[in-house]
Amino acid sequence: MAVLVKKLLRPRLGSVDLGRRVARREGSLGIDPGAAVRVRFAPSPTGFLHLGGLRTALYNYIFAKKHKGSFILRLEDTDQSRLVPGAAENIEDMLEWAGIPPDESPRRGGPVGPYQQSQRLELYAQATETLLKSGAAYPCFCSPQRLELLKKEALRNHQTPRYDNRCRSLSQAQVAQRLASVPRPAIRFRLQEVAPAFRDLVYGWNQHEVANIEGDPVILKSDGFPTYHLACVVDDHHMGISHVLRGSEWLVSTSKHLLLYQALGWQPPHFAHLPLLLNRDGSKLSKRQGDIFLEHFAAAGFLPETLLDIVTNCGSGFAENQMGRTLPELIAQFDLTRITCHSALLDLEKLPEFNRLHLCQLVNSEIKRRQLVEKLQALVKEAFGSQLQDRTVLDPAYVERIILLRQGHICRLQDLVSPMYSYLWTRPAVGRAQLGADSEKVDVIAERVLGLLEKAGSSLTQDVLNAELKKLSEGLEGVKYSNVMKLLRVALSGQLQGPPVAEMMVSLGPKEVRERILKVLSS
Repeated sequence: MAVLVKKLLRPRLGSVDLGRRVARREGSLGIDPGAAVRVRFAPSPTGFLHLGGLRTALYNYIFAKKHKGSFILRLEDTDQSRLVPGAAENIEDMLEWAGIPPDESPRRGGPVGPYQQSQRLELYAQATETLLKSGAAYPCFCSPQRLELLKKEALRNHQTPRYDNRCRSLSQAQVAQRLASVPRPAIRFRLQEVAPAFRDLVYGWNQHEVANIEGDPVILKSDGFPTYHLACVVDDHHMGISHVLRGSEWLVSTSKHLLLYQALGWQPPHFAHLPLLLNRDGSKLSKRQGDIFLEHFAAAGFLPETLLDIVTNCGSGFAENQMGRTLPELIAQFDLTRITCHSALLDLEKLPEFNRLHLCQLVNSEIKRRQLVEKLQALVKEAFGSQLQDRTVLDPAYVERIILLRQGHICRLQDLVSPMYSYLWTRPAVGRAQLGADSEKVDVIAERVLGLLEKAGSSLTQDVLNAELKKLSEGLEGVKYSNVMKLLRVALSGQLQGPPVAEMMVSLGPKEVRERILKVLSS
């Protein structure tokens, strides 16, 4: 099987590398002057949107925006038996969440709708009728049982299953006779012996003689629904698609699609097949991996900007490989001619670091920072609810201060409501005995801290505090600076680890620090 697949993928006109060099030299993306660039993302709603689909959608989106074109969402829902409830809505929801909304879609509408294939059956019927009249297609009366036997026989002989074209040579009289008992047969497309060569914008010149490898494909099922091969050709034509950017798994089928365009008398679009997005170990991304769906990442607190960055960073299409690119930068820097044939290996272990960079970028934008404040307020309410003794912790100024002080140290906004940072929102229950020092020294240290707060007033800064805190242990025999910091950290947060004590004090503010220290002293 592996040898056969390699044979299928081998270009007929020179090597892939040579084809790519020709494509690069020609320097053409197939964009005709004055013609509109129209691309489409056409997923099947048999599952929710995952990272592989996001990457395909993103490349289409940035190509369209770079060339002032339109990005279309079309749902290929012709396999009614495999539809997942809510998947169609999820796909469009997640594209909007990711910041790459379609210009035309089932939800938004547009001039060439409907945008769901199940609502375009008349168009496929018309195209099929044209192919039947010209002899490019024919009815097939083979039963599912016979087709299954053909498949089993081929597998038993270690061959690739293929239809034997039995119904291709039926006479008109035989067809009429069989239509009496099978009024709605499947329709097959008559493959030509010689398939047209085509220049893929990524893989270069290709030609796949599909008729020698597989039987005539079904293009219209007996239930009136088209298969992928007919539907994508009909829809791309009627929707005016100029460029098809899709996964490389469809490269072999392109010759078949070009034969359909030829039989229907239509001009095909330009094709660019994108190398696969794989796991770091080279295995295929699968919908069975529950953690690759966009909903999972959104719920876990990863930013849409992060996902757009990491799925392009691990691949090609850009002059430089850099982290932290924003969507406008992706659009500006994208170059389709720089996409290579090598699969992109996705390392999700790097995701937290990507998210940290993009979170810092949002913090540095005043408008985006306000949005982060609102999100963190909601997270605090959700995480602590009735535990909030003091609702002033939800004050926007306080929440913003926390975000600014912790930027660069956290990877997700959710980190700020983890147990490590609970002291920011609720007062810890800390007794004097937990401070780990004798009572007299605790009193002295506490008195010095309270005096420091009194002297500094509201102008408490980390730099000032760092200098003053180093003086707290002066004159206290057997008390090290590190011991004083440990004591203060426990008193303020109830924890042995966390941010620097000076930062804790600035975060909480002089009033709260004073109240927490007094509370410990009185316990």
